[in-house]
Amino acid sequence: MKDRAIIVAVRDKNNYKYFDETLEELKDLLSFAGAELKFVVIQKAHEINPSTLIGKGKIQEIKNLADHFDVNLIVFLNHLTPAQFKNLEKEFQNIKLIDRVGLILDIFAQRARTIEGKLQVELAQLNYLLPRIVGYGKMLSRLGGGIGTRGPGEKQLTIEKRKILKRINYIRKRLEMVQKNRSIQRKGRLRSNYPIVSIVGYTNAGKSTLFNVLTKSNVDVDRRAFTTLDPKTELAYIDDKTQVLLIDTVGFVRNLPKELMDAFKATFEELIYSDLHILLFDVSNPNFESHISYTNKLLDDLGASFIPKINVFNKIDKLSEEEINKIKEKYPDFIMISAKNKQNVDILKKQIKRKILEVTNEYKN
Repeated sequence: MKDRAIIVAVRDKNNYKYFDETLEELKDLLSFAGAELKFVVIQKAHEINPSTLIGKGKIQEIKNLADHFDVNLIVFLNHLTPAQFKNLEKEFQNIKLIDRVGLILDIFAQRARTIEGKLQVELAQLNYLLPRIVGYGKMLSRLGGGIGTRGPGEKQLTIEKRKILKRINYIRKRLEMVQKNRSIQRKGRLRSNYPIVSIVGYTNAGKSTLFNVLTKSNVDVDRRAFTTLDPKTELAYIDDKTQVLLIDTVGFVRNLPKELMDAFKATFEELIYSDLHILLFDVSNPNFESHISYTNKLLDDLGASFIPKINVFNKIDKLSEEEINKIKEKYPDFIMISAKNKQNVDILKKQIKRKILEVTNEYKN
């Protein structure tokens, strides 16, 4: 049975600029997680309530709505501090609470398939759970299953912090071993004669579809967030004389949780060892310009902005010819493709070959 959810979002000076975008993104994330959205409650605030984030009036309004819609999950757009989480948990005693970070972690828990992916997600969840264990443990002891209860929480409902720390240390040691193997694999790729090309971009930009087209592979493709949680590498034939190792990476979202950034550090490091980045953006998304700036900022933060790149707009099949021409005028250096229809993919391949030749010549010099 689907969770029935209310989204609570506080609009303040800190998130005013990207409020609408992040709210729509949260709705998508909630859908991807398998929940049914019943209502959205928005509060405009000059100052955030340090105790409960929202005022008493809003708390009562949410209680009434939750009762009316038979809601069993409340999702906060804003990050909840451990104290706010604990206080709100007292207010909504029979309803699961989660914030955006917790929701993203929950989706990652659903998507993890490999040993490394599962370990990374559990480490992120435990680091998120640790300062919230008092309230979170009480909630989970009453409510089992569904969003917010996957992963370590479901197995360790009343676990002490000491045991969580012990588990964190164990996972870190396991990850060190896994990452050593990844390092050996990476060195093998670097010693090969094949250039390494990574597809980078926002989640749901069509990275896996493009990956399949270029590699003639069959990676899972759907519009759910983080379907590609574990990076995939395949040989791609650009033409009869040019082959590259193509990597399909995890999709970005705005303000990716610190817990995930820390846990997936080794995965993101793959980007640094690439010879070329294909920065892929969904041009049909009304927020594509902010996705461009955020993706470039994140690459800069990761120390990977020096890697040569090809900027690509995907999903032009969703736009009119007039819309495409307007975007071309503003972004003349971007290649416009439809990976789904394989439109202009040949142009992208020629650009990949040209960039790879440039990189190869630089190495020789």
